[in-house]
Amino acid sequence: METVTCELFPLDELYVADTPSRHSPWRFAAMETVGTPPGAAVQGLVGSPGWIVFGDNDGDRLAVDLTPGSAGHTGQIIVLSHEESVGAGLVAGSLTELMLRLPAQRRGAPCTEEPPAAARVNIRSLKSVEAAAHPALEVLSIGVWEGEPFSLEPVMDLPRLRTLTAYPGTLADPLEIPRLTGLEFLELCPQDWRVLLDADEVPRSLLAAGIQVRNDVDPLPVVDLANEILARWDRPLITRTTLEGSLGPVP
Repeated sequence: METVTCELFPLDELYVADTPSRHSPWRFAAMETVGTPPGAAVQGLVGSPGWIVFGDNDGDRLAVDLTPGSAGHTGQIIVLSHEESVGAGLVAGSLTELMLRLPAQRRGAPCTEEPPAAARVNIRSLKSVEAAAHPALEVLSIGVWEGEPFSLEPVMDLPRLRTLTAYPGTLADPLEIPRLTGLEFLELCPQDWRVLLDADEVPRSLLAAGIQVRNDVDPLPVVDLANEILARWDRPLITRTTLEGSLGPVP
């Protein structure tokens, strides 16, 4: 008789998949937004006190869902992908259905006209910062762009904007950034960081930061730049170790 096709945890290893249990580096998690559309079977959360993990399937965690979405039901089985930091997928209507390998009854959420809380401006997506600006915007990512650099004026005073990333050469004036008073994560190229540091205008609201560099950039000046940023928050600096010696004659 075949049963559950996953590794079941012992009872003392069951755990609640709450927010702290779902680790994700800032550079990934800062780009995510949380939202559950009406008619969803599973809530689009990072974690929930009602997600009880009981098994593993190639790194993905299976859980009993006690806090379902409006189209789901208590006791359904969900999967938390190890490649994602938000949300979960519906696997089966119950543990019994999972054991019998019965397909879950999926119901698509209705389409909405609400603009996305995470917006990307680049040559393949939105073509302007104005197109991304709306009161619910949380994440703004400016990527590869071949036109004139962008002003951040259209997103000033947005109440929920917390993340900004900008590809090198895409910002018309980095000194507009301090006016985004709610930023928690900021990722810029070394040149834009230099402008903020020299003007003493690095936003104090930041909880984390990233430096975006190309592959041909010398890493040592980037380390020095990162240490300047860390020093402003009295954080431990990156240690540099120099190794000296001979590798012998070149063949």
